[in-house]
Amino acid sequence: MVDDLEPIGAVQRTQVGREATEPMREDIRLLGGILGDTIREQNGEEIFDLVERARVGSFRVRRSEIDRAELADMFDGIAVRKAIPVIRAFTQFALLANVGEDIHRERRRAIHVAAGEPPQPSSLAATYAKLDTAQLDSARVAEALADAVVSPVITAHPTETRRRTIFRTQHRITELMRQRLHGHGDIEDELRRHILTMWQTALVRLSRLQIQDEIETGLRYYPSSFFEVIPRVNAEVRTALSTRWPDARLLEEPILRPGSWIGGDRDGNPNVTAEVVRLATGEASFTALDHYFTELAALEEELSMSARLVRTSDELTALADKCVDPARADEPYRRALRAIRGRLTSTAAEILDRQPEHELDVGLPRYRTSRELLAELDVVDSSLRGNGSAVIADDRLAVLRESVRVFGFHLCGLDMRQNSDVHEEVIAELLAWAGVHPDYRSLPEQDRVELLAAELATRRPLVKPAAELSELARKELDIIAAAARAVRVFGPPAVPNYIISMCESVSDFLEAAVLLKGAGLLDVSATPCYAPVGIVPLFETIEDLQRGASVLEAALDVPAYRAAVAARGDNQEVMLGYSDSNKDGGYLAANWALYRAELDLVASARKTGIRLRLFHGRGGTVGRGGGPSYEAILAQPPGAVNGSLRLTEQGEVIAAKYAEPQSAHRNLETLLAATLEATLLDVEGLGDDADPAYEVFDDLASRARRAYSELVHDTPGFVDYFKSSTPVSEIGALNIGSRPTSRKPTTSIADLRAIPWVLAWSQSRVMLPGWYGTGTAFEEYIAGGDEQLQVLQDLYRRWPFFRSVLSNMAQVLAKSDMGLAARYSELVEDEALRRRVFDKIVAEYGRTIRMHQLITGHDDLLADNPALARSVFNRFPYLEPLNHLQVELLRRYRSGDTDELVQRGILLTMSGLASALRNSG
Repeated sequence: MVDDLEPIGAVQRTQVGREATEPMREDIRLLGGILGDTIREQNGEEIFDLVERARVGSFRVRRSEIDRAELADMFDGIAVRKAIPVIRAFTQFALLANVGEDIHRERRRAIHVAAGEPPQPSSLAATYAKLDTAQLDSARVAEALADAVVSPVITAHPTETRRRTIFRTQHRITELMRQRLHGHGDIEDELRRHILTMWQTALVRLSRLQIQDEIETGLRYYPSSFFEVIPRVNAEVRTALSTRWPDARLLEEPILRPGSWIGGDRDGNPNVTAEVVRLATGEASFTALDHYFTELAALEEELSMSARLVRTSDELTALADKCVDPARADEPYRRALRAIRGRLTSTAAEILDRQPEHELDVGLPRYRTSRELLAELDVVDSSLRGNGSAVIADDRLAVLRESVRVFGFHLCGLDMRQNSDVHEEVIAELLAWAGVHPDYRSLPEQDRVELLAAELATRRPLVKPAAELSELARKELDIIAAAARAVRVFGPPAVPNYIISMCESVSDFLEAAVLLKGAGLLDVSATPCYAPVGIVPLFETIEDLQRGASVLEAALDVPAYRAAVAARGDNQEVMLGYSDSNKDGGYLAANWALYRAELDLVASARKTGIRLRLFHGRGGTVGRGGGPSYEAILAQPPGAVNGSLRLTEQGEVIAAKYAEPQSAHRNLETLLAATLEATLLDVEGLGDDADPAYEVFDDLASRARRAYSELVHDTPGFVDYFKSSTPVSEIGALNIGSRPTSRKPTTSIADLRAIPWVLAWSQSRVMLPGWYGTGTAFEEYIAGGDEQLQVLQDLYRRWPFFRSVLSNMAQVLAKSDMGLAARYSELVEDEALRRRVFDKIVAEYGRTIRMHQLITGHDDLLADNPALARSVFNRFPYLEPLNHLQVELLRRYRSGDTDELVQRGILLTMSGLASALRNSG
């Protein structure tokens, strides 16, 4: 229909640093060639030829040698049993291309280091150099980094459906390519074995993804990378900063502390139950203790020193004497480690629902807290260092001690989250049951606040354990009770936060507080106040972001709530919703609403004397706050980072960042580097010109929101167009994730969850949430004359926030493809509706690209991102067959084809496109 539309946002060139990228291309050719050989051997010449014709045709489309419709015709009416291996071929190639790109990044970094070049921006080494140049005062650094924390929070995602077997196989292929990079022998035969294994293994599960599967998926990153990387990075940063400011007592607690939402986030997910909370916290603890047992057993093998040859401290001798073992009578370190393992065995027996390997039951009492375990490991460390064995103490033992410091007995903090509407309904029922008020929901806001504040001040429980309640109320109370159990069993870090979705008022704060009080997780009448779990408002819509600071200040004016915040060291966390604000008002309006909200919250924190910690609810895609983390953090307003950063990590983005130790180290280092710079240096760059710049963006955001709303909220039939032209309906119907696609059983865009909203547009290659409305806003603004354009060009040069907004938008535009989007639009049966909506999208797409070129001066969308330019150039032709096959199978599925292979094929195309795009949801 619009087959002559070129992918305007794609990189329009035939060579992208060819000399620099040739090694990567060689790696991808090697892996792709082995995959091709495997397909021919396993599935025959016919399938191999089909895959090859699709591959060659895709590159011919990119070179404009054939019409896109000619390639699409190749799959018209294709037998589904032929389509499946073609989908699998291009999906697996995407996974292998990821490996090639990751290895190339390592290669380029090694070249930079070998050449003696300065450390690259976003590395900690570069950050340390900037801090040294700034000559910061020790007292200021100590104040800025008090309670510092950087926390990537792992969340579930419907496109991350890879099985553990595929995960491990891809990991092994990466290791082999790394060996090849360093010239360690011929690895081609082993590569062939692993690629064959991957080809013969189903990529995704046949059964519906359960929340238990998502819990397992989230935990797999610990043994694969986090256990190796996080303790080392924490130690490195603490040492580097303490060396520079030895009197500041910096980072006494680990700065890098991971978190999770999987199993605690029940906002719109009825599958989260008390049993799931127990499973999530229990499996996390099991993962931590299992790691400790493995490391202790290894240490016991390594620390074979004889008392006849080395001296030991009195404390070490006393610890060793707890384990009577005649065979090891002269091996005090081994006996000490056996005593530690024995106590950890007793701990595991009491707190875990299943037991790890390497246990040792010697009848010793359990550790009450992980600090007791750390104290005994410190005894071993001190004895080694005091007797000439520091080099041994600095190896496995040092990493284990750092591990216990950060992972404790809980591994990671599980955040709890629920929608404020549910809290209101449950609280109304509890108050009515207890005879406090018969109709709480009828009360005006001020009366609600007074009633709830009074309830918080009482010592009596609101309901009895055996109270007859509705299914909803009982479920909510049971879930919070399970969280309370986790706090008791694994320690307060096990459940650090209780997040209120769609928080709009002070009563929303206090309703959550009353529920926590009922479970024993809040007691403002105690001395001191007991508040192990922080109450975190989540401001999501643009209006809520605009009101967020005033709502927070009003909540802090309630003595009971202020007491709870004071009990937590005056730390108040606030979560910002990137996804719903974008869905509500579009890309530019949402980004500016978030920036303005942060400015307001920082001012409120100064006014009220609290220490603000912002939690960024980012998705992988730009439409949900994604994009390069380093630039995003430096683009925060002054005072917004303040030593602390929490952000959600989701789906295929988690695998791209954290599946391998090397990539995990690089990405975690980036988070820390940006946090330190944003906290300790002036990175905004506007100075006295800040207020005029803010006024410009107030204007631009208003224009962008109006243009976005005109399409999404005001165009008749838009919802029907969206549902027909994207796979959003199939995301729910095919049971891709454990969470329903909508919060409520409606067809409203407002009730649709942000992940399927963004994922669906990404799959159809429109990627509308990452740019729509921005072009119109800029075009209208600069229509006022050349001076207006110069204002924007000047802000682009000086303001990291604006550069980040345009850079992220350009990435999305480069990944968008209106020619492919046209194929999806053909799924809309109403031709008038199709033209009405799609023509607007195409026009705005071209307008946005023109405005980007005018403001930045770059003809190439990816001029500031050569790595992504390479990726787009090398891999995007391989996405083309997946898009065409997805359209073909969607058409069949919607016409009533009940073949299970058709459904599986759609799921495979979704997974393949998500893996290839690497940040699609």
